[in-house]
Amino acid sequence: MTATTSTLTTRAGRLPGWTPWAVLAGSFALVLVLMVLFGQPTVASVAFLGALLFIVVNWAVYRRVEGQRPAKDRLATSLVTGAFVLAMVPLVSLVWIVLRNGLKLFSWEFLTTDMTGVFGDMTSGGAAHAIIGTLWVTGIASVISIPLGIFTAIYLVEYGKGRLARAITVLVDVMTGIPSIVAGLFAFALFTILVGPAYRSAFMGAVALAVLMTPVVIRSVEEMLRLVPNELREAAYALGVPKWLTIVKVVLRTAIAGITTGVMIAIARVIGETAPLLMTVGIISNINNDPFEGRMATLPVFAYRQFAQGGVGLDRSWAAALTLVAIVMLLNLAARLVSRYFAPKGER
Repeated sequence: MTATTSTLTTRAGRLPGWTPWAVLAGSFALVLVLMVLFGQPTVASVAFLGALLFIVVNWAVYRRVEGQRPAKDRLATSLVTGAFVLAMVPLVSLVWIVLRNGLKLFSWEFLTTDMTGVFGDMTSGGAAHAIIGTLWVTGIASVISIPLGIFTAIYLVEYGKGRLARAITVLVDVMTGIPSIVAGLFAFALFTILVGPAYRSAFMGAVALAVLMTPVVIRSVEEMLRLVPNELREAAYALGVPKWLTIVKVVLRTAIAGITTGVMIAIARVIGETAPLLMTVGIISNINNDPFEGRMATLPVFAYRQFAQGGVGLDRSWAAALTLVAIVMLLNLAARLVSRYFAPKGER
C-alpha cells in the first residue's frame, strides 16, 4: 500500500498555476483560427466553442500530468466557473445597454424637470414627476407590506401550528405566483366598490403592489428566521427572557442581514411593475404630491408611454430605465449599510 502510494506520488507531476490560463488562451486562439479558415466567426460562436474546447483540453492535460482526482477537481471548477460567467452575460449586457442608451438624455435637468408643456419631439422635459411618483407608490407599498410580511413570518415560525398556519402557508405560496395584472385588477375592483370607478391615486397603486410584495417578504423572512439556531432561543429562555423579547432582541437581531436582503428583493420585485400601475395610478405630465387623490406618474409607466411615443421618447424611456436602475442600486446600498450597522458583531 505504501509502495503504491509512493510510486503514484513520484510519477504524478505538478503543473504551474498559469496552466489553465494558457490552455484557455490557446483554446480561443485555435477556435478563432479555425472559424476564420472554414467559416464566419462571431463573438458568441468563438466564446461557446472556445469554452467547450478549454474544458475538454484542460481536463485532459491535468489527467495526463497530475492524475485523475486533480483532473476531476479542475473539471468541476471549470463547469462552475462557466456557469457563473454564463449567468453574468445577460446581467452585464443589460447594464451595458441601459447605460449606453440611457446616458444620452440622463442629466440633472432630466432628474429635476417634468413634462409640463413638452410636446412632440422636443428634447426638453424630464422625469422628476415620475421619480416622485415611484417613491410615493413604492414607499406606501413598503409601509404596508414590510410590517405585515415580517409579523406573518414571525407567526409562522415562532407561533404557528395546526390548520391556520398551514392555510396561511398555502395562501402565501399561491400569492407568490399571482400575475401583476391580477393585483392591479384586484386594487381597481376594491377601490371601485369603496370609492368609485373614476378614483385614481398613488395609494391605489400601492395596494396593488403590496399584494405582490407581501408574499415575497413573508417567504424570505420566514426562511431567514428558520436559519436562526434554536440554541440561541433556548439560552434566552433559560435566562428568563420572555418569548416576545427573545424574538425582538435575539431572533430578529440575528437574522437582520437576511431580512434586509429579502425586503430589498421584494422592493426590487415591484418597483418596476407597469401593468398594475397603468390601471390604478395612470400617468400625468406634472408633479402630484398628494398620494391619496389624483393620477400620478411613475417611472415604469413613464418609460412605457415614452417608448410608445417614439422619436425622442425612446431616449427618454432609456433614461427613465437608467434612473430606475440607479434608484434600486441606491436602495440596495442603503439596505447593506442598515444590515451592517444592526447585525451582531460576529456577522459584520
